[in-house]
Amino acid sequence: MEKTQRVAAIELKVWGDYACFSRPDFKVERVSYPVMTPSAARGVLEAIFWKPEFRYRVREIGVLRLGSQITILRNELSQPQRGDPICVEDQRQQRSSLILKDVSYLIRADILLRPHAEAAVYKYRDQFRRAVDRGQCHHTPYLGTREFAALFDFPDGSESVQPLNLDLGPMLLDIAYVEDANRRELQFLKHGPAGARVVWGYARAVFFNACLRGGWLRVPADRYREVYRLEGEVADA
Repeated sequence: MEKTQRVAAIELKVWGDYACFSRPDFKVERVSYPVMTPSAARGVLEAIFWKPEFRYRVREIGVLRLGSQITILRNELSQPQRGDPICVEDQRQQRSSLILKDVSYLIRADILLRPHAEAAVYKYRDQFRRAVDRGQCHHTPYLGTREFAALFDFPDGSESVQPLNLDLGPMLLDIAYVEDANRRELQFLKHGPAGARVVWGYARAVFFNACLRGGWLRVPADRYREVYRLEGEVADA
């Protein structure tokens, strides 16, 4: 397969009433970044359409509406909810969150085939486009946290990115799931030519120094290559 057939560009507009892209440097209270993170943008795309033969690589995020910051008080659980029943009254905690209200973004990303993919990348790009045209999704996309649902559509050309220049500091790019039998910290699925298999390993967060220039948050490609290297894949595009 030719190298030019392994990557296809897509563009999507997403918006919502509320959003929370939590900063990891705040431990208890949730404080949102002022803009969408690349990992949140990937989550929106995967909620609409995803197959194990490809992955999304976010190139840049444009700010159509920055939104305003508001503080809300929410009930949360002190421990992650797993398979066993829990008593909510015993684990309920009230925490304040600094979130965003009335936001809109333009996501530009690539569909990048994985090494074991056999079909042309345009097959998946067309499937993604059909899903957006019909308003379909695998599950409801959200803006940072599941209670803040996202609406989505293709841009119509009338969108205008706000001319913002901001230094945002370290921002989460993505989570690399590293297979390692010597570090049995979590189990996850790893896809390959033989299908999906359950493996042991650990998760590593990959960050980059984020900034808005002219209203665009641009994602460095070398940090994505670091994610691929940790996961044992070599990006050929």
